[in-house]
Amino acid sequence: MSAELELRHARVRYGPLEALHGVSLTVAAGAVTVLLGRNGAGRTTTLRALAGTVPLSEGAVLWRGRDVTRLTAHARAARGLALVPDREAVFGSMTVDENLRLAAHQADFTPALDTYPELRPLLPRTAGTLSGGEQRMLALSRALLSPARVLLLDEPTQGMSPSVAARTYALLAALPNTLVLAEQQLPPALDAAPRPVLVHELRRGALVFSGEVAEVR
Repeated sequence: MSAELELRHARVRYGPLEALHGVSLTVAAGAVTVLLGRNGAGRTTTLRALAGTVPLSEGAVLWRGRDVTRLTAHARAARGLALVPDREAVFGSMTVDENLRLAAHQADFTPALDTYPELRPLLPRTAGTLSGGEQRMLALSRALLSPARVLLLDEPTQGMSPSVAARTYALLAALPNTLVLAEQQLPPALDAAPRPVLVHELRRGALVFSGEVAEVR
């Protein structure tokens, strides 16, 4: 499999604290890549480094072999990368309808409602008043409506019911997009994914394991 994204010897600092200690990893094109680890392991920082929302203090980010380290997050998004952060992933002061219309560029957003029919009765509601699981559904719908070929998702099913979470993982696994998921635990639903699932485990800002999902099980 060819590389979609790469981190090379990436270091990220938040003030005096270093969150990533020279991490090197590869995101395979067309695969599902899981960044596994507990809170504070560096999963979210790795996603942000790939997205360009935090700068590297050292190292490089490559996208299909091209160095994009100095490319802004906005420029990366314009070229086909979408990040769904773990917090503030929707426009809380706007309605669900407005959030979806904005993501769909005023085009038809019916596919999002087909995926998450739970959102249909919530269209007039202000997004900030939704439950955590409802906001995750809305955030994922916004990402799926975008033309992005690479989706970076930080704990995508947080707050969802088990049935909706299982449906979400089945949906994500079937997408053609390159996916990078940050998770505390490996979702069992990915065992049956119809495409490769690769895992990078992080601990305290360092990479401690890279391999296929079967090796983790």
